Amino acid sequence: MTEHSPSDLQFYLTADTACPYLPDKYERKLFTHLAGKRAADLHNMLSAHGFRRSQNIAYRPACEGCQACQSARVLVDRFERNANQRRIWRKNLDIVSTDVFPQATQEQYLLFKQYLKERHENGGMSEMSHLDYEFMVEDTPVRSVVVEYRERKPLGENPGPLLAVALTDILPDGISMVYSFFDSDLPKRSLGKFMVLDQIERARAAGLPYLYLGYWVKNSPKMAYKSSFKPLEVLGNRDQWQLLDDAQPGSK
Repeated sequence: MTEHSPSDLQFYLTADTACPYLPDKYERKLFTHLAGKRAADLHNMLSAHGFRRSQNIAYRPACEGCQACQSARVLVDRFERNANQRRIWRKNLDIVSTDVFPQATQEQYLLFKQYLKERHENGGMSEMSHLDYEFMVEDTPVRSVVVEYRERKPLGENPGPLLAVALTDILPDGISMVYSFFDSDLPKRSLGKFMVLDQIERARAAGLPYLYLGYWVKNSPKMAYKSSFKPLEVLGNRDQWQLLDDAQPGSK
């Protein structure tokens, strides 16, 4: 099989836009297209170098003068739930998760729009139409799965209401959480964190060593929850994965 490296690909750079994580900062992204017979191989290789997938695009931050965004992944075999995570797991024992083919449904879209309205009303995705959502879910050149989370019902009854959805990619070395959303009217369930816990267990059951969580930003409240899933590795400035605590200035 042909070996690839990032230098083999043609990359593009976006224009500067307002950073969604840090005030008074601007972001730009380096991206390339995932297409053809080698799309999955390229995706796998780029993921190891800190890239994320959006539809048929692989991207990572390339902000001038800022390297705050760091790719993050949980070390599945070494992960143990802390006290708070054990409480979250117990609260959601009545939820069942099901893998479905990556095909957009009206039920998913309505939950998606409710989530954006409550959590990201002024974000870049807030105006997405049903067609836009279809592209987000279905336009994938790699192995992707949609995981639906519903209330467990007695055998023979109709499925419970849709509570959360996770769009994930299956990599040779792990699961990558591309995008997830949930019913924000149920704050006591902590559904966002529960989905991460569930995906960790899915990776563990499949014998996969990593759960990729996207980017972690030290001073962003939106990203703070990711650091609770320890041990967590981040991709440092030299393209080397290291434990989050070891990657911070002043650590030993």
